[in-house]
Formats: sequence, C-alpha cells, structure tokens
Amino acid sequence: MTMQALIHNPPASLSILQKAGMIANMAASKSVFARYREKRAENTLSRQAQDLALFGRYLEDAGLEVDCDFQGNPDCWQGITWGIVEGFVAWQLKQGYAVSSANVRLSTVKTYAQLAAKAGAIDAQDLALIQTVKGYSRKEGKRVDEKRPQARQVGAKKAEAVNLSAEQARQLTAQPDSPQGRRDALMMALLLEHGLRAGEIAALTLGNFDITAAELRFYRPKVDKETAHRLTARTLKALLAYLPDAPQAGPLLKASRKDGSLIDSTLNRLTLTRRVRDLGKAIGIDGLSAHDCRHYCATDMAAKGYSVKELMEWFGWASPAMAIRYIADNEISERDKG
Repeated sequence: MTMQALIHNPPASLSILQKAGMIANMAASKSVFARYREKRAENTLSRQAQDLALFGRYLEDAGLEVDCDFQGNPDCWQGITWGIVEGFVAWQLKQGYAVSSANVRLSTVKTYAQLAAKAGAIDAQDLALIQTVKGYSRKEGKRVDEKRPQARQVGAKKAEAVNLSAEQARQLTAQPDSPQGRRDALMMALLLEHGLRAGEIAALTLGNFDITAAELRFYRPKVDKETAHRLTARTLKALLAYLPDAPQAGPLLKASRKDGSLIDSTLNRLTLTRRVRDLGKAIGIDGLSAHDCRHYCATDMAAKGYSVKELMEWFGWASPAMAIRYIADNEISERDKG
C-alpha cells in the first residue's frame, strides 16, 4: 500500500503520533527535490542536468520511451533499478565517454535516486541495490582505456593545457571594433588578465563593476566566496568600449549571430567556451579553452612575482598548493633559461 493510500485509509491500530508522522513525511516528500536544488550552486545543477539528460538518452537507446524531468520530478524515478543504473555505466563506456565522466554521472544518478527514495518513488530495497553500483577506480579506469581505441574519449579532458605566449594573449584581447568584437575583447580580458572561470564570467552583470573605482566584485560558486579585483587597464578600457552594447540588467555578455550582430540572449558557460575556442582557432590555436586562459593568467602573475597569498586571493584557491605550483614552475623556467 502506498503512503498516500495509508494516509487516506490509515489502519485503526496506528496511533495519533504515527498518523502525524506519515502526514509529515508526505509533505516533506513533495519538496525534497526543490530543497536539494536550493542548496546547490547553479554550475552544479547545470552539470547535473546534463548528466541526467544523458541518462534519459541511455534509456531511450534501450528502447524505453522516456520524456521526463529526472531533476525535478520524483515520479520519473519509479521503476529505476540497480540493473538499469549498472547498464548506464556500461553504455557510457561503449559510447566512448571517459571513465572519469562516467563516474561523475553515476554519482549524479545515485544522488537523485536517493532523493527519489525519500520522496517515496523508489523503495528502500531498490535504493540499497542502486547504491551498490560502483564506478571505476583510477587503476580500473586505466585498464578499461587500454582495451579501448586510442582516440580521445568523449568528455575526456585535454592531457595538457595550451600554453599561450604573451603575443597570442595580446592578439586574443585585440578584437575588432564591432559590437561582437568589443564583447569578445572584454571577455578575453576577463579570462586572460583576471583568470575568471567561464561560469563566473557568464554570471557577471553590470552591477558587479564599479567603474569609478575600477573594481570588479563577483561571486565564486566553486568555493562559495566573494572576490574583489582591481580592473587592469586593458579590462577597464574593454569594459568602457562595450558599455553602449551592454544590457542594463541581467548577464553582461550578449550572445551573437553568425554575422557578428549581438542579440538579446546572453552567453552561458558552454557558448562562452565555444567562442573562446573559435577565437583561438582564428589565430592558429587549436582547442583553446577558458581554463587555458586562466592557466596563462596564473603563469603570468607568478612570473611577475605575486606571492602565494596574492595568487590564492586572486584566483579563489582555498589551498596554497596551486599557487605554490605556479611559483615553482616559474622558478624552474627561469633557472632553465639561465
């Protein structure tokens, strides 16, 4: 008997407290997904949405007609078993996805399955079996990859960052004097001179900038921290040039058409990443990413003598390890030049 049926037709043997507890559970189950999402950063929710969209594709590929919001509707999880989840992992590897990506998506599915169980859509026994589905350790993943074709797996990260030269960085910030070019110049300045992440730039509004003080204040969702940057001269110049085209409310960077004109919609993390890749390709750099630009900024600042503390504050690192690595790499580079 379902919880709803028990509430409407409770056994006479139940005490008042037991009945009250059942009603409370039912009320809580209706909002369990919403409460979970309220506590998560937008970047996390966006990544989980993509994970669950792929889970839906897997179900469709298996011949199951599924058109459901796995991230928002607990009822979508009714009928999901450990065998289906186990099959999702195997399907990803067969499709050529990276082992690390498959592990992350498995974690997302297990998280939402647990929420669905709280909402009463999956029973405790099925949930316990779903939680036994395991991903691959590093050694196991290496063995799997050794047995697969050597072409790069879908979703795999690049083995190495693209190391930009100062001249290439200058070319990337020196964009044409057009609406799209002015937007791109500001975007690249924020990437190359401030080391912001793609998602951080996509979330910026005009309200994040104090032009008089030449300051940028923004939120880093990855570390849950507010950060302040003094705008570099190039970034301030690019911002002033872009102001006539900038929206007065909402995200700062407008999207554009193929002809270069700007439109009312805005760049998100993914479209921004694609634009960076295209700008890199235009000057002969294949596979340029927003993270490569952040890497350039950190390398450049370490070379200029910024301290561990200053690098940690600028890039939003919680641990000094990354700052120390860039400083050490610079010292090695300088020694090799000598």
